[in-house]
Order: sequence, then C-alpha cells, then structure tokens
Amino acid sequence: MDGDMVTRSLRAAALVSLLAVAVPVAAEPPAPPAEAISAVAGPAAATVDAFHAALRRGDTAAASALLTDDALIFEEGRAERSKAEYALRHLGADAAFSQAVPGVISRRRGDAAGDFAWIATEGRTRGRYRGSEVNRVTDETMVLRRVGETWKIVHIHWSSAQSSVE
Repeated sequence: MDGDMVTRSLRAAALVSLLAVAVPVAAEPPAPPAEAISAVAGPAAATVDAFHAALRRGDTAAASALLTDDALIFEEGRAERSKAEYALRHLGADAAFSQAVPGVISRRRGDAAGDFAWIATEGRTRGRYRGSEVNRVTDETMVLRRVGETWKIVHIHWSSAQSSVE
C-alpha cells in the first residue's frame, strides 16, 4: 500500500468510528403508522381496494372498469400502455396470482389534491403459485384521477423482491 492509500484508509476508518459514536442506532426503528391516508384520499384508497378485491375474485371485468382507458401499468420492468393492452397481456395472470397467493398490507400512505390522488402501499405476498413457494415483499404506487364522482386508476407501478423473512 502506498502512503496515500494508507492515509485514505485511516481517514475512512476514523469517519466510520466517528459516525458509529455520533449516530445512535435503535435496536428496532419505530414503524410508521400502518395507515396514513388523508381524508380527501379515502375514496381513492377505496378504489384501490376495490381493484384488488376484484382481482382476488377473478373478476377481471370489474378490475378493468376501475382503470382509465389510457392507464399505464409498470411491472417487472415491463409496461402496458392502456387498459386494453393490460387486459390482453397481464390482467388475467394478475387475477390468477391474486386468487392463489394472499397479500397483506403492512403500510399505506396516500393523499389527493384536486382531481388527482396517489396511494402507496407496502405489503407482503406469501403462498404457493404454480407449484412454487412465493414469499415476496411488495411495493405498489397507484395514481388516480377523479372522473365525475368516482376515482379511476391512471397509473400502477408494482415492484417486489424475495423476502428474507420467513
């Protein structure tokens, strides 16, 4: 090691030691509230819940009815750019998965302003699907637009990862 590398290594070690002393670490960070939905976003959250309930029933027509025609769905690095494209490519598979593997919400936040709302949900799915064990943490963001007196889903962004917790 040359002198500059030794100096940088010592500085990095000192910084890490300083941070370890200066930043207390709780044994377990406090969990945010499970539900943090503003009152104005409550009806939009109900639309999100109705969408998932329709998927769990396998009612793709009811789920589709909650999407705008120009809905944009992101999942697993892919995009469906309309309700029709989603219905053709992925809606049936999402319904089958939702029927087979139960999901649990761990945290949810949301708000609305004017005719737009957002609902962000963290959760976990666990069960068996097509002969394989499923144990995934999930993140979902939905953007909704008020259409008349109802809320419709304009955008869905889903992501998930294998859970490290049994």
